[in-house]
Amino acid sequence: MFFEQMHPSWQAAIPDSQAILEGLELKLAQRGTHYLPEKNLVMRAFEAPIDQIRVVIIGQDPYPTVGHAVGLSFAVAPETKPLPRSLNNILRELGDDLGKSIERTGDLSKWADRGVFLLNRHLTTDAADAGAHADLGWGAFTDLAIRALNRKRGRSLVAILWGNQAQQLAPVLCDAKVIASPHPSPLSARRGFFGSKPFSKANAALIQAGETPIDWSC
Repeated sequence: MFFEQMHPSWQAAIPDSQAILEGLELKLAQRGTHYLPEKNLVMRAFEAPIDQIRVVIIGQDPYPTVGHAVGLSFAVAPETKPLPRSLNNILRELGDDLGKSIERTGDLSKWADRGVFLLNRHLTTDAADAGAHADLGWGAFTDLAIRALNRKRGRSLVAILWGNQAQQLAPVLCDAKVIASPHPSPLSARRGFFGSKPFSKANAALIQAGETPIDWSC
């Protein structure tokens, strides 16, 4: 099911992922726990064609709060209040970076529609248990996807890597322009995330690569 939910361009780019995804589905069924996001949203990041991706933002795990995880890293449903603190910090930096008032909505689906790949390293977790599926095997799948994306988009791709775990993927994204900073979490946002200007830097890199910049409004 997960493999079939991906856009055909992703299926063609990573055909070896079918066996991995089938194994993950089996493991999830055997656990018998309520996992997040809901089954129909797990592969949401892969619904857009690989050729349209211009920026990748890598998160770690889905939000463990029921109703928050929507299959896109850092994003939540439009009606979610209050926003997760990391997301609130992202939107604060977005406004400061671009010098304009930003609507404080956590629905980042417009970014995904405009070529931003919002990918978590692990695509599921148990409800109320952050990081519960870190050892389930999702890393093998997402590493495969990131390698394929680097091959396909290469120098036309910008990777925004927040925090040490995301930055471990920098060698895999060897052809992309990498923009790295501390994570936007409350524990580290003031250690270099605020003021890092990832959104304007990403657009500058896209323009330099001959690509159209991202409209970051949301």
